[in-house]
Amino acid sequence: MVNLDTHILVLAINGELRRSEQAVLTRNPWSISAVVLWELAKLVQLDRLDMDLDDREVVRVLNRLQVWPIDLAISRASTRLDFRSDPADEIIAATSVVHGVPLVTRDRVMRGSKVVPLANIPQRAEGRK
Repeated sequence: MVNLDTHILVLAINGELRRSEQAVLTRNPWSISAVVLWELAKLVQLDRLDMDLDDREVVRVLNRLQVWPIDLAISRASTRLDFRSDPADEIIAATSVVHGVPLVTRDRVMRGSKVVPLANIPQRAEGRK
């Protein structure tokens, strides 16, 4: 199982993953932090993401995900990370720490962590977040 950050989930739904990311997602069940669902809705509301959250295919993909709730362990772990970022990214990273599930992300800050388990995906030099 792998834990997807919001950006990777959007790319997966839109069929825009890199080959290396697609290979990892094909081999593993997907999971997300509950905060990713909130982030998707908020990005759509703010017109920063063009996605129909009522589209049958989007709903099908989201319903197949393991969704990790934000609990006390994750909340506390988010304050003990070795990086600072926006709170949603910290919760996503803490979810991987608490559940021992490798994180799939392009985010350089999270990828630089020594405590967050990361999926082993080669990163391209250009186009990294």
